[in-house]
Order: sequence, then C-alpha cells, then structure tokens
Amino acid sequence: MARQQHKKDVASDLVAFLNASPTAFHAVEEAMNRLRSAGFDQLSEKEVWNLKAGKKYFFTRNHSTIVAFAIGQRYVAGNGFHIVGAHTDSPCLKLKPVTKVTKGGYLEVGVQTYGGGLWHTWFDRDLTIAGRVIIRERKEGSASSYAHRLVRIEEPIMRIPTLAIHLDRNVNSDGFKPNAQSHLLPVLATSVKAELNKAVPENDSTESGKKANDKTDTTNTKHHSLLLQLLASKLGCEPEDICDFELQACDTQPSVIAGAAQEFIFSGRLDNLCMSFCSLKALIDATSSETSLEEETGVRMVALFDHEECGSNSAQGAGSPVMLDAVSRVTNSFRSDTQMLEKAIQRSFLVSADMAHALHPNYMDKHEENHQPKLHGGLVIKHNANQRYATNAVTSFIFREIASVHKLPVQDFVVRNDTACGSTIGPILASGVGIRTVDVGAPQLSMHSIREMCAIDDVKHSYEHFKAFFEEFSQLDAKIVVDI
Repeated sequence: MARQQHKKDVASDLVAFLNASPTAFHAVEEAMNRLRSAGFDQLSEKEVWNLKAGKKYFFTRNHSTIVAFAIGQRYVAGNGFHIVGAHTDSPCLKLKPVTKVTKGGYLEVGVQTYGGGLWHTWFDRDLTIAGRVIIRERKEGSASSYAHRLVRIEEPIMRIPTLAIHLDRNVNSDGFKPNAQSHLLPVLATSVKAELNKAVPENDSTESGKKANDKTDTTNTKHHSLLLQLLASKLGCEPEDICDFELQACDTQPSVIAGAAQEFIFSGRLDNLCMSFCSLKALIDATSSETSLEEETGVRMVALFDHEECGSNSAQGAGSPVMLDAVSRVTNSFRSDTQMLEKAIQRSFLVSADMAHALHPNYMDKHEENHQPKLHGGLVIKHNANQRYATNAVTSFIFREIASVHKLPVQDFVVRNDTACGSTIGPILASGVGIRTVDVGAPQLSMHSIREMCAIDDVKHSYEHFKAFFEEFSQLDAKIVVDI
C-alpha cells in the first residue's frame, strides 16, 4: 500500500508540474520555483561565478532553457559531471508575428506549426493562449523600461472547428488531411461580437476623431484588438504597452491521473516534460539532505533545453554551447586550466532522457519483434547503429547496472529496419561536447498528439532511476578500470 501511494505521490507531482507548464517558458519558471525552494542559488551568465563545493546552483538562458547543478563537497577541478539532459518544448501551434486574420465574418488567429505535431488532434479542442510578452513599463518622472512577463489565459478562447461530414463525405474512407496553412486557423470570435465589445479601435483614428498613438496603431494592424485586450487584462497593463510576444495555442483540458485502474496519466506535453520533471525531482531529492553531497566527488547536473522539437539549433538549444559553457565555467571556477576541462569531459556521463514509443496494441506491426517497450516496463534504452541515438555498450551497461542494483525494470528499443528513426539531444551533445552518453526514455502512447498518455509506474521508475544515477554514478564509474 505504501509503495502504491509513493507511485501516486510522484505521479501527482508530475501532474501539478504539467498543469503549471503550458509552455517552455512556464516550465522553466516552475523549475526555478522548485529549485529555489530546495536551496539552489540562481546564477547569471553575465556575471562572474564564485562557486563553492557542497553548494547548489542554477541558471537560465532565454527563460526557456535551464541548467541546475550540485557540486560535491569532495569535488576538485577535473572531476566528472553526471548529467541528465531533457527538453522543455513540445510540438504546438505558435502565433505568427502578424496574427490578424478576418474571413467570412470571423476573427481568426494566424498560427505556425512548431515541431512535428499530429495536427489533426488540435481540431475541436478548447484552446487558449500562453507564453511570454515584452511590455513597456511606464514610470512617472522617468523613462520607460521594458520587461519580460509570462502570461496565460486560463479560459478557452479559441477553437479550430472541423468541417461537418455532410460537406466532406469521404473523410472517413479517405482520411482527414488538413492543410496546415488554410485549415489550422483558430477562431477567436465573430466580427459582429468583436466590434460590439472592443475597447481599442482598429482603424487609424479614435472614435472622437483624435489620432491614436503610434504604438496602438502599429499593434492593431498586426493583431486583433480583442486579443490584445485579453492579454492586457491578464498582464495588468494597457494594450498599447504590449511591444511584442512569443505565444502559442494551448489545450485547456488539465493533465490528470486516469484510466479504469488509475494507472495512466493523460496530458499534453508528456514529451518531454515528463522526463524534465523526473530528472529535476531526482536532482532535488538526491541533494536535499545535509549529508547528501559529503562524499560526492563530482557534479550532479540537470540540463533542460529548448528547441529540441525543431532541431536544437538555437542559442538555447542542445546544439548551442550551453552544456559546454556550464561544464567549463564550473571547472574553471575551481582551477582555470584547459587540461582540467578536457579531463572533466572524459570523466563525465550524460543520460539523454526523451520519451520513448510504447507498443501500441492496435498497431503491433509498427514495432520490431524483439524490441517492444511496454507501459509499466521501466525506462527504455534506445539503440541505433546509425547513431540516431548515442547509446553504446559501455553507456548502456552503466545505466543498466544502476537499475540492477535497485531492482528497477529496463527495456530496449530499436526501430524497424524499414522505418525511419527519430533522434534526440543525445547525439548532438555527444558529438558536440565529447561526453559519454546513453539515450533513454519512459514509454508513452500518442506521442506528439495534443493529448498523450503514459503509465504512473514508469514515472516512478524514471524518477528512482535518475535519483540512483545521481547518488551512485561516481562510485560505479570508479570501478570501471579499463579506459573505455
């Protein structure tokens, strides 16, 4: 009973994390709050770091990537880092720079596809908007300043309606094939109701005949007044103080523990906030006691990157210098020597954690016969001979050995030879930094749908596996005497 309750506790905590994280920006904000509560100090990449052994730190980049680490009390420059890497982003519909679309008496919102989503699943969902906004802050007697603010409208304000079957008689036989440019526009309001309710004019002059200010004019030519009013109301500012934004459409249905046996989590963004959460919670809990870092010789680290779903090539993606910068700055804080950095990298180990494809009961033929990961079966070690995953025999052994000690289940996955293989941040970081890497992930169904599912058992297995990795990797790695 206690074991079952512990599984539910971890899963419930994941659900809370998911519900607080409609976007990558919000996921990083939630991570920051949890890290601060656990005694981690925030660093700025713009400042000099004065780090101390036995202390815990984190920094962010673009507020969508976050790196947290705890330095062992016995750490010296040149010792290794044991890292779990995941990503904060998920496929979604992001608002275009100009969102204002009016057609057929409707106000619609221009969106662009981000990542490889199952876009048909976004139809007939109750949608809202969340993300970050740059606003002008007016201060009496001084020049205006500009601030980054997170925003989330909780209420459903948009919907992408499907076409009635009476107007598309062959949809069930021929398949639903929406055009991403023409058919994915969310409906915000009807033009008549929007005109009656608007508070900000959309033409060049106000109702009194006075010239509207330039900022209002510029903003209203790009976005519907109604949309700006909704955002301004949430932000506590005037619509004309909204300078720019990065927003996305979000499903309003909350994440839940579900299933007839309460064994599943139904949610959006499980790929990859599930692995982000499990690694973050594992780091926090593995460094929470006063003695947890006393015997640690290395650095325990979590790195959660943005932009994995579109290739990781950004200033805050896994293809950027973020990881190398973090390892370098920590090492150099204790001893500035390039040989120490090179030594540290060769002593380090990365767990690239990204959700895996569980066997689908209705599409059994999509999995290779001997590699069929199942829900409740534990973390999946991913293999690919063409290096779409970075796992090799050594890294697989190390990760599997930790599981063996703690009696945690582990599974293997290889894609069918006649199917294209996806990839992760693992090969990007392995090749860019030169670090030993294993690719793993919890099994899930409906990957890249607006609504995904996984098993609460696998959430617990993932958390416990990552926590054991943080606590025991240094001792295990010391037992590998051959230079591999």
